[in-house]
Amino acid sequence: MYLFLDRDGVINDEIRDSYVLRPDMFHFSAGVLEAMPLLAKHFSRIFITTNQRCIGRGLLTTAGLNEIHAQMLDAIRAHGGRIDKIYFCPDIDSSSPCRKPATGMALQAQQDFPEIDFSQAVMVGNTLSDMQFGKNMGMRTIFIPSTRPETPFPHPLIDQRCDDLLQFAQSIQ
Repeated sequence: MYLFLDRDGVINDEIRDSYVLRPDMFHFSAGVLEAMPLLAKHFSRIFITTNQRCIGRGLLTTAGLNEIHAQMLDAIRAHGGRIDKIYFCPDIDSSSPCRKPATGMALQAQQDFPEIDFSQAVMVGNTLSDMQFGKNMGMRTIFIPSTRPETPFPHPLIDQRCDDLLQFAQSIQ
């Protein structure tokens, strides 16, 4: 089984109408550090796929993003979890082939890890764009209503709704 996670609003608290631009602005969402070791036991590969338009807008450099991600990965590892690889799309243009819901980041993951079978994969996200990305690749989709609680459920793009990543992790144990 393969797990694809959105970052903002799933792993960390999303900053409304802004971006995480420095490591001190990154705050794990409640339950995430407890969820990660449970997910690591269940999934053979765990990926983050994140749209990072702030890079294209010149608000953050790739090096700055890597610094934020290094801190995040250190904390996840320290709690017994893991992320196998992070994919990000810096593009501003919504029609970019790497920007979710387009499938570029999933295809890059499959290029890097040819064993990925998307029918055995799960996408966890907090937007309908994340859900469409998952469905475009034939994945099961889990919606976390962290920033869009008004999103209706049941919904054709959403297979399961969980309050947070920990609830999802506990539901598959």
